[in-house]
Amino acid sequence: MKEGPIVRKSIDFAISILHYSILLTGKKQFIVSNQLLKSGTSIGANVFEAQYAESRIDFIHKMKIASKEASETMYWLTLCQKMDDFEVPPQTLSDLREIQAILSGIIITSKKNLKGS
Repeated sequence: MKEGPIVRKSIDFAISILHYSILLTGKKQFIVSNQLLKSGTSIGANVFEAQYAESRIDFIHKMKIASKEASETMYWLTLCQKMDDFEVPPQTLSDLREIQAILSGIIITSKKNLKGS
C-alpha cells in the first residue's frame, strides 16, 4: 500500500485522540471520551480501508464516511472546548481542520475523475 499524506495524518491524528481520550477518562468524562475515541479513530480506519476499495465509487464512499467522522469529531472537540476544564490541544484542532480539507479535496477530485472515466 502506498502511504499518502492522508493516511499518515489520519493515523497520527488517531494517536493524538487516544492520548486526549485518556486525559478525559482520567477526569471521569467517560461518555465524551468514548464518543471522541470512536469518531476520531474511525477517520483513519475509513481512510485506510479506502486504500483497498473495490472501485472508485467504493473509494469515494469510504472517504465520505471518513469526512463525516471528522465532522463528528469536530463536534466532540468543540463541546470539550466549551467546557471549562477540558482544554483541547490547539494542534489537535489544527490537524483535524487539515484532515477535513484534504478529505474534501480527495472527494471532489475523485468525483471529477469518476465523471471523466
